[in-house]
Amino acid sequence: MNKVLASLIAGLFATSVYAQTTATTTTTLPATKEVVKAEQEAVKDVAKAQEKEAKAVAKADEKSTKATAKATEKKAEAKSKALKKHADAREDVADADPEDKMKAEAKAEKKMAEANLKAEKKMIKADAKAEKVAVEAAEEKAIARAKTEKEKAEAAADIKKAATK
Repeated sequence: MNKVLASLIAGLFATSVYAQTTATTTTTLPATKEVVKAEQEAVKDVAKAQEKEAKAVAKADEKSTKATAKATEKKAEAKSKALKKHADAREDVADADPEDKMKAEAKAEKKMAEANLKAEKKMIKADAKAEKVAVEAAEEKAIARAKTEKEKAEAAADIKKAATK
């Protein structure tokens, strides 16, 4: 749980840092061949970075969706097994002799409680695993966004560098 919490906090911190826009000053650069070439390369580099980010976001979303679907499936399976055990316990009570009815009911209640506990554990574990994958997906998205921002900054720096030549 500590690792999940730490990952969540780290992801939140990373997204908050990159969510803040930096104040950029726009200066008109002379349109020399070097500047035009640098601008064209910058546009290409930024487009590549944005494409990579989009792929990373899609991949992370897919992982998260798959994990959620798998958790839902496991939860449904656990509930189904518990209900089957409930039905078996009720059947045992119905088949019991009249003088053993109370004993059979007590045994059935215990069996149902154990089935419920087992189902709840499976459901909790499935949810925890899905949450862990969701946190990892958020982390991957934040990293992809940070890489795109880095590319944008490098591209702007390259344009300024070309203008000084």
